[in-house]
Amino acid sequence: MSTTETTGGARAMAVRVDGVPHRLTVDPRRTLLDLLREQLGVYSVKKGCDHGQCGACTILVDGRRVLGCLLLALSCDGAEVTTAAGVAADGESPSLRDAFLANDAYQCGYCTPGQICSAAGLLTEFRDGDPSHVTEPVSADPRWTEREIAERMSGNLCRCGAYAGIVTAVRQTGEAR
Repeated sequence: MSTTETTGGARAMAVRVDGVPHRLTVDPRRTLLDLLREQLGVYSVKKGCDHGQCGACTILVDGRRVLGCLLLALSCDGAEVTTAAGVAADGESPSLRDAFLANDAYQCGYCTPGQICSAAGLLTEFRDGDPSHVTEPVSADPRWTEREIAERMSGNLCRCGAYAGIVTAVRQTGEAR
């Protein structure tokens, strides 16, 4: 369904969230984060800074990592949106969740949904051979090094400082695949 204007400037859109299709009317100024939390009641994505600086709202749109607080919902018309709850249902992430638990990467848990989505996106990037800023040389396949993982996860902040556990959990999951 393409975006069409409805009454009061709101627009109709269709989106699939964690495998569930939705047709909704959306204010063109609404962010994807606010649509998920306020309009659809999807609370497995968190609102942190609301400025794109902390990564708590990281989700996957068509398999790529995005910050839900910076993305307008209407730009996702027809897209597949995956939150941490959807990552947990994908059949692969129990090992990611188990690795987070085993390495004490959860701590308070507020940043965890964004961390999980970011890690899932990172695993896809590695599988596809996408280089990061620190991949040496850029033509090489990325390696499961602390520096490489930390660079790719750097957009996700953790107030508790569980970075060592997060990096270890991501490395263990990635190496196991």
